Amino acid sequence: MSNFSFRLVANCSQTQARAGVFSTPHGIVETPRFMPVGTLANVKTVTPAQLEDTGAQMILSNTYHLHLQPGEKIVAGGGGLHKFMAWNGPMLTDSGGFQVFSLSEMRKITEEGVVFRSPHDGQMIKLTPEKSIEIQNILGADVIMAFDECPPYPATYQEVTAATDRTYRWLERCIMSHQRLDQALFPIVQGGVYLDLRTRAATDLAKLDMPGYAIGGVSVGEPPELMAQIVRTTAPLLPRNKPRYLMGVGTYREMVIAIAAGVDLFDCVIPTRWARHGTAMVQGERWNLKNAKFREDFAPIDETCHCYTCSNFSRAYVSHLVRSQEILAYTLLSIHNITELIRFTQAIRESILQNRFLTDFGHWMNDPEKDLE
Repeated sequence: MSNFSFRLVANCSQTQARAGVFSTPHGIVETPRFMPVGTLANVKTVTPAQLEDTGAQMILSNTYHLHLQPGEKIVAGGGGLHKFMAWNGPMLTDSGGFQVFSLSEMRKITEEGVVFRSPHDGQMIKLTPEKSIEIQNILGADVIMAFDECPPYPATYQEVTAATDRTYRWLERCIMSHQRLDQALFPIVQGGVYLDLRTRAATDLAKLDMPGYAIGGVSVGEPPELMAQIVRTTAPLLPRNKPRYLMGVGTYREMVIAIAAGVDLFDCVIPTRWARHGTAMVQGERWNLKNAKFREDFAPIDETCHCYTCSNFSRAYVSHLVRSQEILAYTLLSIHNITELIRFTQAIRESILQNRFLTDFGHWMNDPEKDLE
């Protein structure tokens, strides 16, 4: 696919970590990289200009949510997802599979697809691999995801085997339905916590020579050590010359472990969700700005951070806004938190280029307590 390429720039001599450049029709993504989530064609409380200032290169939107509201035809009428939300950089849409399967009491899975009740108006909606791809083709993101079955945790070996096999059959239908050469279709490795199923799924998908690959079905309730095992088993089996995306993961320790295994891209709602709860992410710590100690603290949230928030406002001011439930608080904290995670992955990339990854970031892998929960 000539519109897309992935070029490796550097490899860590002690781990599988790598630095690369993923080229898309809307620009490049320097990996490893954190991607902010913009579920409904917006990253909550942040304008596209502010988002660009955080260092964001690629963002996500959600097929399921956009299908329900406002509908893909309205997005197309607005010129496609990029123009509709005024984001000119690379963009990814997920297939809607994870959201549908999280509606465990409201949906029915068959070989054909999934029938579920809309949480908006109660209407019954049918989502199939073909329909998911059709919606994503209309939305127009650079990278689109195959429709998959995400098994819950815990689930039996038989249940996860069935979901993994169905995911592959659905992928074949997604490939047949995909119409646009300017969109890269990524398959998703499933397999739950069963490493033999993960190995088989990753090996089978690698044979298909897709433009990129995703690891899904993690961060669904399994213990952190199992997630680490899944990633360490799966990532090295995926093609070395294609980008690897770990879905729904964005804490410091999780990203370092995954990068050490060879993962390139991450997404998570944590930075904006925590911002809406008055929480700042500061160099591996989680600060509640409602705490009394910040009321008269006139230092920036992080004196090493050059984001708009830290360059202009004090902890005391942001604490005041949070306590007053002012919307500006959520914007300022979102800007900082997104910048923090992108800055973290940028620093990791620089350490890989200098072959200092383990020296600079190895401590994150060795201390289970050293993460934000």
